[in-house]
Amino acid sequence: LCHPRYLHVLESLLEPERVIIFRVPWVDDKGEKHVNRGFRVQFNQALGPYKGGLRFHPSVNLSVLKFLGLEQTLKNALSTFSFGGAEGGSDFDPKGKSDTEVMRFCQSFMDELFHHIGPNQDTLTGDIGVGFRELGYLYGQYRRLTGEFECALVGGRNLLANSNLHAEAAGHGLVYYAKHVLADLNRDIKGLRCLISGSGKLAMHVMEKLIAVGAVPVSLSDSKGFLLDDEGFDGSKAMFLKDMKSQQKPLREYTRRYVRAKYFDDARPWGEKCDLAFPCATQNELNHSDALAIISSGCHVIVEGSDMSCTAEAIDVLRKSKIIVAPSKAANAGGVAVSGLEMASKSNQMHWTGEEVDTKLQELMRDIYQKSVAAAAACGHSKDGPEALVHGANVAGFLRVAQAMLEQGCV
Repeated sequence: LCHPRYLHVLESLLEPERVIIFRVPWVDDKGEKHVNRGFRVQFNQALGPYKGGLRFHPSVNLSVLKFLGLEQTLKNALSTFSFGGAEGGSDFDPKGKSDTEVMRFCQSFMDELFHHIGPNQDTLTGDIGVGFRELGYLYGQYRRLTGEFECALVGGRNLLANSNLHAEAAGHGLVYYAKHVLADLNRDIKGLRCLISGSGKLAMHVMEKLIAVGAVPVSLSDSKGFLLDDEGFDGSKAMFLKDMKSQQKPLREYTRRYVRAKYFDDARPWGEKCDLAFPCATQNELNHSDALAIISSGCHVIVEGSDMSCTAEAIDVLRKSKIIVAPSKAANAGGVAVSGLEMASKSNQMHWTGEEVDTKLQELMRDIYQKSVAAAAACGHSKDGPEALVHGANVAGFLRVAQAMLEQGCV
């Protein structure tokens, strides 16, 4: 890893291969015209076709997407599949928009982007603000423009997915990864108290899987604050939360039904007592002060769900307190794994059952964990050291991409 040639590879890797920026004009239901900005950062294609998320949120800008593109490149490299890394999106906010407004926006967005994507070029999947509805509209426009029924988008409902469990894969994979971390600490996840931030699909699926394996998730959060149920969420409570989410009700409404639960305004859950923490909201959500709070909470392991949940300052504080951090590029690779399975089977029009996908997902998460541990050991880190998994995932992902770039003369 210290060989001089890798320094040149790193310099090349940090610069995206291609950045596409375009305007997205659309008309709302009142007939008023709007213009948003669209992006696609095609970061690195050394291992295979670009693959990465699409995010619709007001916070989207080129800087954020470059960061996410690099993370996606390393995440994809940790999987057993041959994918490059990319990320894209727009500063469009789908919240509060009607279905027809979202459809017009998605169609306008795809009018430009379709030139730059395809199954052997760049494949898109959902991220913040891009769910089944958005993927469906995007794919419909892509199909109309190209005349091809092909795998340029994955993760949508019905014809866009060849497997069950696609939506749940990232969240379930996060829990499987946590179980491997705990196993090496001679601990069982059953009965452990878990904090979760966020209340999107990732956070919800983490909560559901934690309940299924016998853990005790106690929190979720949104942009206004966080919800705490000290008794822990169970199956019926999870179903109620999902119904609330489908009706776009705020988390605060939960306390009307379950009066012992509390909702805290303008706060984050990291100071509450816990054994495990699953930040699943957005990048850099856990900062220096949050790290100090989580140390006091009794937490032993942080499993990043959102891309790079912890800031560099938070990582430094956590390292000194011997708290293990499982990085998102490894722990949150379940979505990549299932997308790879879908794309491998799509040409044969196969359909994977939920049980088949779950078995393969567990195998893939175990493989990613073992790769990270092995790379960390090669660099002199004990597998139960606070920095081992972060360094191991970075090294393992980088070396796979770097080797491909050197072989192809892409430095």
